[in-house]
Amino acid sequence: MWNDKDTVRRYEEWYDTPEGAFALRAERRLLEFLISGWPRRGHSFLDVGCGPGLALETLYETGFDVTGLDASPAMLAAARRRMGQRADLHVGNAEHLPFADSQFDYVCLLTVLEFAENPQRVLEEAFRVAARGVVVTMLNKWSLYYLTRGLCPCNDASMLCKATWFTPVRMRSMVRRAAGAKMPLTMRSVLPGPPLTWRRSMPWRYLNTMLLPYGLGSYAGIRVDLCNVETFTPIGARTKPVAVKPVPSP
Repeated sequence: MWNDKDTVRRYEEWYDTPEGAFALRAERRLLEFLISGWPRRGHSFLDVGCGPGLALETLYETGFDVTGLDASPAMLAAARRRMGQRADLHVGNAEHLPFADSQFDYVCLLTVLEFAENPQRVLEEAFRVAARGVVVTMLNKWSLYYLTRGLCPCNDASMLCKATWFTPVRMRSMVRRAAGAKMPLTMRSVLPGPPLTWRRSMPWRYLNTMLLPYGLGSYAGIRVDLCNVETFTPIGARTKPVAVKPVPSP
């Protein structure tokens, strides 16, 4: 097993490569789409398993008040270097979040469940502390990415080889079970090809900048709306409000 500092170094070095930087842009594009209908000013967002703070930075820049939690002090140290005083950071266990019910407006789990001992419990905790919505992203077991990076020799030390890869059907079922009701879901994915296609040259740039139906891409996401609010599409068209989990009074 890697120590914490080694894991942080490898994680950050990956996103400094051309392939990793391209993947990060696609992941951010998916996250921005999934949260695009949610109000920002004065709304809180908890990133569970925040790592070195890449998603925290995106969420902060789009207007949320952000909090990050991670089990690794080294990851949080990297997040603190990135975010400074812009984020409230906590060491903690995703299976036992140190927060009250509905304490945050929104919660995200971004490729966290792959590395959790009890992913269903982590999902349940995320829904417990969220008042308005939850975003979950995953590495798709039905993708070409899995065939090239997820199937590794047993002695391979790669983090991806230690991950539990989920199928889109299983993840959707787990999310439904954790939500505890038939909540509205928004689902999309990105990066349909293997990593050798993650490049800025055509036609790969066009193919990999598309938002795809859920389950087609290497990286897939689900947004769950929990409260009776009007959401907006990325182009500003109103959708009908949904009557589900009420938002608690302040």
